[in-house]
Amino acid sequence: MVTLTIDGREVQAKKGIMILDVARDNNIYIPALCSHEGVTPYGACRLCLVEIVNKGRERLVASCLYPVEDGLMVKTNTGRVNEVRRMVAELLLARCPDSEVIQGLAKQLGVDKPTFRLEEGNRKCILCALCARVCQEVVGVSAIGLVNRGVDRRLATPFNKDYSEACIGCGSCVYVCPTHAISMEDTDDRRLINWPHNQMEFKLKKCKICRNYWAPEKQIEYIAKISGTPPEEYDVCPNCRE
Repeated sequence: MVTLTIDGREVQAKKGIMILDVARDNNIYIPALCSHEGVTPYGACRLCLVEIVNKGRERLVASCLYPVEDGLMVKTNTGRVNEVRRMVAELLLARCPDSEVIQGLAKQLGVDKPTFRLEEGNRKCILCALCARVCQEVVGVSAIGLVNRGVDRRLATPFNKDYSEACIGCGSCVYVCPTHAISMEDTDDRRLINWPHNQMEFKLKKCKICRNYWAPEKQIEYIAKISGTPPEEYDVCPNCRE
């Protein structure tokens, strides 16, 4: 265990844990959009910047990427920190002016209107890559990812095809998207997943007992394959197995 100070408050944490996680564990608020406990830290949004003092050196770091250490002093709400966060909020608001999440966060940081030129066509995507990371690290299929560089950077399926053979329709990308740029809808026997620049449709499996549709057939096939279980074991939904 190491001892550090966050906003004048002494806390203890396991060595190597990121500042953002320690702050959250101690109910200390640090804004962040690209961080999720289920995936590797990425540091994309930069909203979680904090000021640290370590061995007499003072600097700004991304709290989701900086591990705690003994004697570390962290300041989460200084003028310098808030100035940078407001700038980041302005950039995000200019990129995704229609995002209710970004609007709310920007307002919270004191930004009502960005001074930068508003962009179009991003459809609430802030390029945090949470969807791509959960698809790769948790689901294990890598059905989507970020492509291109600079202003042309965007979320896409492999080879920019409209259809991703790897996608199993699980919806994990929908659940982790911080700005609701990805949506999912189940209607009758179909599931439709909308990404910022394309969409995919999946056939749902019907339970033999309750007759309700409960999961995409591709997802069930994938689970059966990686678990080594026969496909017929999934003819009944989880509710009817209990």
